[in-house]
Amino acid sequence: MEFGDEFFYVAKGRMRIELEQQVIHLGEGDFFTVPRGVRHNPIADEECWIMLIEPASTKHTGDEIIPQTRSLDEQLA
Repeated sequence: MEFGDEFFYVAKGRMRIELEQQVIHLGEGDFFTVPRGVRHNPIADEECWIMLIEPASTKHTGDEIIPQTRSLDEQLA
């Protein structure tokens, strides 16, 4: 794992991570590393417990400003 990558580990449930060219399906015990700079959209249709490891400076909407964009201070509050 390199600085800036995002590591997803599914502890309970199921989820998918939509990438531009493919969809990754994860179940309990599965993990996936999204390389830095790769656009992705994590989705869980039902309750899913995950562990996400990413740098604290990671912006949750990347460089795009949309209505859901929150500052790091707002995210950590």
